[in-house]
Amino acid sequence: MTGANETTRVSETAITEVGSTLSQDEVAKLMRRRGEESRWWWIVPTLYIIVLLLPIYWLINMSFKTNQEIVSSLTLFPHEPTLRNYRIIFTDASWYSGYINSITYVVMNMVISVAVALPAAYAFSRYRFLGDKHLFFWLLTNRMAPPAVFALPFFQLYSAFGLIDTHIAVALAHCLFNVPLAVWILEGFMSGVPKEIDETAYIDGYSFPRFFVKIFMPLIASGIGVACFFCFMFSWVELLIARTLTTTDAKPIAATMTRTVSAAGMDWGLLAAAGVLTLIPGALVIWFVRNYIAKGFALGRV
Repeated sequence: MTGANETTRVSETAITEVGSTLSQDEVAKLMRRRGEESRWWWIVPTLYIIVLLLPIYWLINMSFKTNQEIVSSLTLFPHEPTLRNYRIIFTDASWYSGYINSITYVVMNMVISVAVALPAAYAFSRYRFLGDKHLFFWLLTNRMAPPAVFALPFFQLYSAFGLIDTHIAVALAHCLFNVPLAVWILEGFMSGVPKEIDETAYIDGYSFPRFFVKIFMPLIASGIGVACFFCFMFSWVELLIARTLTTTDAKPIAATMTRTVSAAGMDWGLLAAAGVLTLIPGALVIWFVRNYIAKGFALGRV
């Protein structure tokens, strides 16, 4: 019996050792397989980035070509690089004034939208009143309608007040779309600030304007940055309302780019150079508020 028991123990030990050996082999194979797979994981994101950057590269490539080279051949690099297209934009007042006009009314709209949205968002985040949720939803419904719906009403209204072809006309028109979005973004950030901070400030003798500017706004600086970014981007790329409300003096660059068609055809190189220059302000804004946008994603408001 003792010999049989010892034999059984030896068999169990051998089986356990074999099982352990097999498990280690499987783990080793799995690790090797993962190592081989990790060598190829970067291919998909790399291809995705290339696909995204290809149109931007092609736009830059075309901006340094002559119109004849663009039409005649398809090349990855310009055979005879030229700065003619950029020289025209920086020396022709009808071109560079378009950038000045766009930046002017975009900054005006951004300041007005955020200034109006800050107290409204504070009210929605701190107080409960009759119809607050319905009013909040009604504000957001303005974003559901395309800008074309409001082009004619804006034109007739601003014509009556003599505001056609002015920067303030475009800035105020864009507020209809940007203020609701800014209120929604800022309300989310403000709701994350404890109400005890408000009460403590009032106990310390702070007036509301002083508390709001000195204490509360620095706490929601990320939200203000995100709201400014989205207001900027909407006003910068919007064309229909801006073109409807302007004729000459306040015409934006997007409207100016549509006049590159002539009897000789489309000036592709000039259009590409103008397109490259329109990307720069947006890229700069994204660079400066990139951390704020990341925080906005973390809070679920972007």
